[in-house]
Amino acid sequence: DDFDYFHEMIRHQEIARLGRPGFVDSLGAGWGISAPAVFHFGSDEMRMKVGSQLLKGDKWSALAISEPFAGSDVAALRCTAEKTPDGKFYMVNGLKKWITEGMYSDYFVTAVRTGKTGTPKDVSMLLVERGPGLDTKQIKTTYSTCCGTAMVIMKDVKVPVENLMGKEGRGFLQIMYNFNHERWLIAVNLIGQARAAVSDTFMWARQRKIFGKTLIEQPVIRNKLASAAASLESLTALLETVTYDMCKTKGGAVGDRLAAPIALLKYQTTRSSWKIADECVQICGGRGITRTGMGAKVEGFKNYVKYAAVYGGSEEILADMAVKMSMKAFPKQAKL
Repeated sequence: DDFDYFHEMIRHQEIARLGRPGFVDSLGAGWGISAPAVFHFGSDEMRMKVGSQLLKGDKWSALAISEPFAGSDVAALRCTAEKTPDGKFYMVNGLKKWITEGMYSDYFVTAVRTGKTGTPKDVSMLLVERGPGLDTKQIKTTYSTCCGTAMVIMKDVKVPVENLMGKEGRGFLQIMYNFNHERWLIAVNLIGQARAAVSDTFMWARQRKIFGKTLIEQPVIRNKLASAAASLESLTALLETVTYDMCKTKGGAVGDRLAAPIALLKYQTTRSSWKIADECVQICGGRGITRTGMGAKVEGFKNYVKYAAVYGGSEEILADMAVKMSMKAFPKQAKL
């Protein structure tokens, strides 16, 4: 059978169950959300040259969208790309922040402002190669430094016009399309980590004795385990439903129709995972807040939950977007 989104889901979840989110992201999180843009929106020449390098692992890539003053509000980005007088190059200037795997990437799929109308139509996507004028600095985030989260500083970076992805002014739509798979991927990884955390918590509750009894013999602990397990299985069912939809929908995750379901999937995953993490930490006690030892997967999961709730689109933005998109398709004549 052909490789599909279910195969990808299993692959990511099994890796995520290592319980080391920073290490897991260092294995290709930035590559995984930027390389698809090269294949979906890049020219034939770009796909042949850069795409080949990325697939073989000769080069690495990162998605450079977020800025110090523009996170979920992508249309507010300030990074500019202005054409040189001869029309052969773009001069790129600006900052990108919280760029996963940015420290060791060779290419940056970069959102830039090419117009001056103050609307999303100003946004375009460029493939920026590391070179003169481009510098990266490590950002120490909650979970780990090994994933190379970076501040990307671009000062008069010269980019050939052939590196424009698609057409000028199409960047905002390309970003939105690309976000679908990224958000799905975040949910997949988080659910994989949740399963590892719940599994370790269950085993700990069976072996830890307190006041002459194992933890799992205490009704309050069994209630917490049941709560965590029920939330986890509900998320898994939702994930598999959305993944099936992605497999059967023309174009897969890239498209308007799946934007709202995937947004709600990520929203529900991060909200429910916070509850799961809370139950697991309370059962594991001190081990649930210790980076090493038997509670390491719980501690890592607890940290990653809030990280996942922010990047790829915040919970509030995604919930609002999903409802707005549903309103567009809702029959205007429908009333109680």
